[in-house]
Amino acid sequence: MNNTFSTIGLIGKPNHAGANLTLKKLDSFLGALGYTVLIEQQVGLEMKVNPARTVELVDLGRQCDLAIVVGGDGNMLGAARVLSRFDVAVIGVNRGNLGFLTDLDPDNFEADLEQVLSGHFIQEKRFLLEVEVYRHEKLKSTNSAVNEAVLHADKVAHMIEFEAFINDDFVYSQKSDGLIVCTPTGSTAYSLSGGGPILTPELNAMALVPMFPHTLSSRPLVVDADNEIRLKLSLKNDDNLQISCDSHIVMAVMPGDEVVIKKGDKPLRLIHPKEYSYYNVLRQKLKWGSQLY
Repeated sequence: MNNTFSTIGLIGKPNHAGANLTLKKLDSFLGALGYTVLIEQQVGLEMKVNPARTVELVDLGRQCDLAIVVGGDGNMLGAARVLSRFDVAVIGVNRGNLGFLTDLDPDNFEADLEQVLSGHFIQEKRFLLEVEVYRHEKLKSTNSAVNEAVLHADKVAHMIEFEAFINDDFVYSQKSDGLIVCTPTGSTAYSLSGGGPILTPELNAMALVPMFPHTLSSRPLVVDADNEIRLKLSLKNDDNLQISCDSHIVMAVMPGDEVVIKKGDKPLRLIHPKEYSYYNVLRQKLKWGSQLY
């Protein structure tokens, strides 16, 4: 056993037969190599392992050196919002669809994982967004997002009005279905579907992507991630407005509220096998052309 990692946590996709099979294989593989393996509580119940080896996700983040997430990007996002608070490395096994964040093959993970366990890996630090909702200058709610924060109405195809400021500098007022504010990690997710730019992971940048704006001159805007974005909701809006974080967490907002979006303090430590290439992932997932010669 190598000293790079000693305690490894397993996190899975609940009620998914394929994910459970991979988790059992991982558990046996890591145990045979002499690692201490802890399993996220809900997954541990499904796997029927010794309860002494199961922990809540927060405790897994505290106690482990490495967390392995089995599932799709959605599972990775949910785990990442918690695990980013701790100094734990995270790697994914793809049991989902696209898998921009989950590298390892569920059927042939052993060789790549052994390389990672021996210290041969690529590490990236992916920043998260911190999202705050203020009402009458008082903080009402806060949460984080790995991919994006989206301001929108709770009805489909419903226009809203807001003003956008960057570091208290007025940028524009907008009438649209909403606004996507994404990280480089999220630039290949919902933002990409909305016509946003792809931001490579090493960029310290955020993109503001309008959703069906009521003017042809409204375009995506890329800004330095150390800036603070503030969205002021018009009093003309209906009451049913929302901020969604990674499409998982929904915070209610009201006309007149202000939403502050900024770079979070604690990044996610995402690791990849040594031969990982971001551009290779883009080529595969987005069906780009291969080399001509």
